[in-house]
Amino acid sequence: MTLKEQYQKNIISELEKEFGISNKHNVPCLSKVVVNVGLGRKSQLANFTDKLLPSITKELSLIVGQAPSQRLAKKSIAGFKLREGQLVGLMVTLRGNRMYEFVDKLVKIVYPRVRDFKGVDLKNVDKNGNLNLGFRENVVFPEIISDQSSVDFGLQVTLVTKAKNRDQAISLYNKIGFLFKKPKIAKKK
Repeated sequence: MTLKEQYQKNIISELEKEFGISNKHNVPCLSKVVVNVGLGRKSQLANFTDKLLPSITKELSLIVGQAPSQRLAKKSIAGFKLREGQLVGLMVTLRGNRMYEFVDKLVKIVYPRVRDFKGVDLKNVDKNGNLNLGFRENVVFPEIISDQSSVDFGLQVTLVTKAKNRDQAISLYNKIGFLFKKPKIAKKK
């Protein structure tokens, strides 16, 4: 059963019962997933436009299943050696079936491959219920073969929800399958 089918059949009814929601359209749901890759210092290397950018774009499109859009600098910042119009990152926005497939892949395949994974920190969920995840290496995704990969880059993934508050969003993420770290209990002195 895919994550979308599981959400429609099971998770909606569980969240309705948990929060006392009578209208199924008010139940917290994922609205989109945004995947970002910052190019930063890599963009100043000599062979960036010839070799690095095409390979990063190709591997990112393999990971997410659609072509990324390029993000340009809006203004120049001398301290960062940044010029207006310079390429600073790549971004992909996933919605619908691709979004559910990507989240399902994150939960079931990617996180078990992450080294020393002890759960997602609850601090990564903001007050609006959006979950921000960071991956230092692109090789944790199953589409990338580490021996054949010519570049190494990190990804930042943001899951955007239509939850009313943080608690509803955390409950949604738990039901989807994300594992969260247990909060540390302060010891009494």
